[in-house]
Amino acid sequence: MYRKIVVPVEMGQLDKGEKILRKAMALLDEGGSLVLLNVAENIPGYLTIDLPANFIEQTVADSEERLKALAQSVGAPAEIMVRVGSPAREIMAVADEVGADLVIIASHRPNFSNYLLGSTADRVVRHATCSVLVDR
Repeated sequence: MYRKIVVPVEMGQLDKGEKILRKAMALLDEGGSLVLLNVAENIPGYLTIDLPANFIEQTVADSEERLKALAQSVGAPAEIMVRVGSPAREIMAVADEVGADLVIIASHRPNFSNYLLGSTADRVVRHATCSVLVDR
């Protein structure tokens, strides 16, 4: 059904990541490919004083290892990517760069703050140039 699927996973919600990765595998065409993605958010400068100097680099390395373990546990031959920046912006950038025809993203139940600021899934749905499947 789809040739290239991007599956963004939040490290704090690996159970949801496993669920959407399994859905991606079911929707993937034979010969298609998966991109398993995590986006580490930038940390404001005033907070970095309390963190180790290599905090971002360590976060990226840890995320790569956890994504590899997730892909292996599900049996998904996925390309692993970790980016640093705004989650919605990086998800859409990766989808464009790899020529994705689908992004599968997990979402949570909206609360009041989502109506004021918008969630990552909301932003991806509104601005992505490819199809987006949101899993609750």
